Amino acid sequence: MVLSLSVVVLLLLLAWIFLRSGGLKFSHALVCVLLGFYLASSSMASTIHDGLTATANAVSSLNR
Repeated sequence: MVLSLSVVVLLLLLAWIFLRSGGLKFSHALVCVLLGFYLASSSMASTIHDGLTATANAVSSLNR
């Protein structure tokens, strides 16, 4: 849960920076958010979650 929350905060921060710099329009951000909600309710959600978890575990093991 902590990892997914930190990923959400990171993505939210990046979206905010892109919005403020003019590289991301509000309509594009809205489409990305809606896509995220639809992906979360799809059958691919568990595969995406497992892939992100495996990637986070691999990255965290590099620091040791």
